[in-house]
Amino acid sequence: MLLVRVVAPLTTALLLSGCVVGPNHTAPEISLPAKFAEAKASSNGDVSQVAWWKAFNDSRLNSYIQQGLNQNLNVLQALERINAAQANVVVAGAGALPSLDAGASNTTSGANTSPDSPQENTTSVTSGNLTASWFLDLFGLYRRSKESALASLDAAYAAADVARLTYLSQVAAAYIDVRYYQERIAIARRNLGSRNETLSLTKLQLEAGAASRLDVVQSEGLVNSTIAEIPGLETQFRRAAHRIATLLGQPASALLPELQRGARQPTARFNASAGVPADLIRNRPDIRAAERQLASAVAEVGVAEAQLYPSITLGGSISPRYTAISGAMDTRALTWSFGPQLNLPILDGGRLRGNVRIAESRARESYLAWKETVLNAVEEVENALAAVSRDRRTVNALQSTVKSYEEALQLATASYRDGASSLLDVLDAQRQVSQAQASLADAVRQVAQDYVALNVAIGGGYGWGKADAVVATKVVLKD
Repeated sequence: MLLVRVVAPLTTALLLSGCVVGPNHTAPEISLPAKFAEAKASSNGDVSQVAWWKAFNDSRLNSYIQQGLNQNLNVLQALERINAAQANVVVAGAGALPSLDAGASNTTSGANTSPDSPQENTTSVTSGNLTASWFLDLFGLYRRSKESALASLDAAYAAADVARLTYLSQVAAAYIDVRYYQERIAIARRNLGSRNETLSLTKLQLEAGAASRLDVVQSEGLVNSTIAEIPGLETQFRRAAHRIATLLGQPASALLPELQRGARQPTARFNASAGVPADLIRNRPDIRAAERQLASAVAEVGVAEAQLYPSITLGGSISPRYTAISGAMDTRALTWSFGPQLNLPILDGGRLRGNVRIAESRARESYLAWKETVLNAVEEVENALAAVSRDRRTVNALQSTVKSYEEALQLATASYRDGASSLLDVLDAQRQVSQAQASLADAVRQVAQDYVALNVAIGGGYGWGKADAVVATKVVLKD
C-alpha cells in the first residue's frame, strides 16, 4: 500500500508534465489587396534565387555581388548571430533535462603533539559528492523557453537573409553611382573641349575685329565654370568607389584602379515582375523575421504564465568519505539523500502576474511590428512600380531633348562662324546641351535605381548562391 502511495504522485506528476500553459502561436493575418495598383495580378512564386542584377549585363557588377555575398561584413555578422541563436536553443532547453554534478576532494593534515618524539600523526580525508536533480516541467516553462529560442533562431536566419538583401541593394546602388559620376565627368570633359574650341574661335575673331573683349571674357567664364565642375564629380565618383570596396570588406581605395577604367551606365535589359502583395509575406526576409519574433514573444507569454504554478524538482545526492589516521583504524562512511522539492508561489506582491502582462504586451507589440513591416513592404513595391514606368518616360523625353539641343548648338556655332549670330547664342546653346546631357545621365541612373529598388522590395535575389534557401520553421506546442 505504501508503494502505491509513493508511486501514484510521481506518475501523476509525469502525466502533468505534458501540459503546456500559455497561448500557441498561429500565423498572423492581414488584409491585403489582390494586386498592386500598377502591376498584373500574377504571383511571382519564390524569387529569392533570382539574380535580377544580371539584367544589367555588367560582368564587373556580377563579380562584385558574388564576392560580397560571401565576404560582406554585415552578412558575416548576421551569420555569427545565427551561431549564437543555435547555442541559445540548447541553453533554453537544458533546464528541463536531468543534471548530474560530481566532485571529489582530498585533504592530508599532520600534527606533532610531543616535542620529544619525532613521530608525527597524520590524517588523510578523501571524500566525494554526486548530486542529481531533475526539474519536472509540469507547465511547460522550459518547453516554452525552447520554443521561444527556436523562433529566435528562425528570426536570426531571416535576419541573415535581410543582410544579404541589403548588401545587394547597397552594392548595386553604389555601382550605379560610380558609372553615373563617370558619365558626368565624361560629359563635362566633352563640354570643356567644345567650350575651349569656342574660346579659341572667339579669340581669333577678336584679333580679326569681329568680336569684342566681352565675348572673350564670357567664353572664358564658361570654360572655367566647366573646369570647376569636374573636381566635385571626381570626388563623388571616388566616394561611390570607396563604398563598394567597404561593402566587399576591402580597404576603401582597393577598387579604384579597376573602376577608373570606366564602363557605360547600367541599364536593365528586361522588366521585373512585382507579383502580388501576398507574395511579400513569403519572399521578404524582414517580414519572416518579424513573424518569427512574434512567435518568440508569444512563447514568452507561456514562460511567464508557467511561473505562476507550482514546480517540483526531484533531487538526490551520494557522498562517500574515507578517513585514514596514522596509528588508528581507517574509517569509511557513505551518506545519501533523495526527495522531491516543491516550490509554490503564494505571495509575491504581483510580480509574477506583472511579468505575464509585460509578456502579453510585448507579444501585441510584436504583432503590430509585423503588420507595420508588411504594410511598409507593400508601400515600397508600390513606390518602385510608380517610379519605374514614369522615369523611363523621362529618359525617352530627355534623349530627344539632348538631340535637339545638340543640333541647335551645331547650327548656332556654324552661324557664329559665318558672323550671322552672336556669341551669346552659342554659349546659351552650350549650356542647354550641358544641362540636358546631365539631366539624361541622372535620369538613366534613376531608372537603374528604380529597377534595383523594385527587385529589393519584392525580396529578390538574397538566396542566390546558397545551396538551399532558408525557410523559417514554425514551432507550435499543443496542450
